[in-house]
Amino acid sequence: MINFKNISLRIRIFLAMILLVLIASILIVAVTIYQYDEETKEYNIERFGRKEAATKVRISQLLKKANLETVTAANLSKLFQQQIFDISKVHTLDISIFDLDGNLLKTSIINPFKDTIKKQISSEILKELEAKNPHRIFNNTEVKNGSNETSYSYITDLKLKRIGVLQLKFFQDNSEQKRELKEFMYRLAYVYLLMFLVAIALAYFLSSYITRSIKTISDRIHTTRLHKRNEKIALGKVSSEINTLVTAYNSMIDELQESAVKLAKSEREQAWREMAKQVAHEIKNPLTPMRLTVQSFEQKFNPEDPTIKEKVKEYSQTLIQQIDVMNSIASAFSDFAKMPIRKKEEIDAVSVVKSALDIFNEAYINYTSAEKVLLINLDKTQLIRIITNLVTNAIQATENEENPKIEVHVSSEKSVLKITVTDNGKGIQEDVAVLIFEPKFTTKTSGMGLGLPMIKQIIETYDGTISFTSEEGKGTVFTVTLPKT
Repeated sequence: MINFKNISLRIRIFLAMILLVLIASILIVAVTIYQYDEETKEYNIERFGRKEAATKVRISQLLKKANLETVTAANLSKLFQQQIFDISKVHTLDISIFDLDGNLLKTSIINPFKDTIKKQISSEILKELEAKNPHRIFNNTEVKNGSNETSYSYITDLKLKRIGVLQLKFFQDNSEQKRELKEFMYRLAYVYLLMFLVAIALAYFLSSYITRSIKTISDRIHTTRLHKRNEKIALGKVSSEINTLVTAYNSMIDELQESAVKLAKSEREQAWREMAKQVAHEIKNPLTPMRLTVQSFEQKFNPEDPTIKEKVKEYSQTLIQQIDVMNSIASAFSDFAKMPIRKKEEIDAVSVVKSALDIFNEAYINYTSAEKVLLINLDKTQLIRIITNLVTNAIQATENEENPKIEVHVSSEKSVLKITVTDNGKGIQEDVAVLIFEPKFTTKTSGMGLGLPMIKQIIETYDGTISFTSEEGKGTVFTVTLPKT
């Protein structure tokens, strides 16, 4: 079953216009047939009325010509002995004359079956005729291909005295009118068919025109994002309703841009606050053993101790070791905070990745390449940095595996370099997967969690992307794509 709520506005407008044309066509046909029937009935009634009036005039002329002082039922029967047939023939009517009691006196109907001729008028008709003003009864009965029209009225003498009842019957043949109506409807059907086809085409183009601007707005809304530059809509001449929508959308874009700036500023401030906390935390870690070392040296210092030189050397090495840790912390945060300079040179990615892997001694690292030489414009140092970091993470992820396996693969897809690093390690849990590229996030017991965020920053500096797929307990695949130029 069709769900009309899910139908697009364009289809709704199209169907509505087609339905409107269809309903209008049906109504016009219905009104045409009705009007045609009504005009036919009116014409038949008027035609019968003219015949009736002419018949009465002829009867009056015959009564006047007879010059009888008193006209009775018997006189009427004799007077219209032959004339009733002449009048019936002239006006194509069936004429019957009854006395005032409703008994048949004379009729123009020639029927071999005399029993079928109505010989008396019912008392109900006589009463109705008496009650009506003017004294006339008209009945119209529809039959196949026509109608039977019957009227009853009084016959009066020259002094307007009632002397009988006149019954006129006429069969109106409507077959010709129906044939004409049928032909007319056929012609009208051809016209409506042409109009319907034109209406379909017109409805299609009108619905497309009406919804074109709305679709433009809809498409633009679908592509609107908070953390990207969104363009305003300019449609030129449009209706006032569409112009209101465009104005509202453009105002929303302005507000969204302001919100994005405020949000970016807030995120930067939050990031630096978190970074400051992390720097403070990392620096405090080596300071504690340094403090304990100094305190211990102060308490146990004895210049006369024969082993004093060895103890001073041991204390010095401990302090130097912690100072080196602090120095590495400062260097790591400095490197992360500093945007890598976009330096490009033509290098062979296949050989550079191979040289980056040479520093690792693990035999389970396997390197493959789809091509022998793959030239790319990139900073060699940064590419080595990316590979080193990803492989180091893979080694750490597989350190508890009985049969660790790491595969590094380099390939080319159209205009990009694709590097995949696959391991069979512990994988990444779903609840922490979204935090992998966040600064200071790490699942390891040591380290500052800056490795992946740093290489992500490097990759995005060169308009590349980094993504991963992971299954807990089975391993992880990191995919890096970098443009060749």
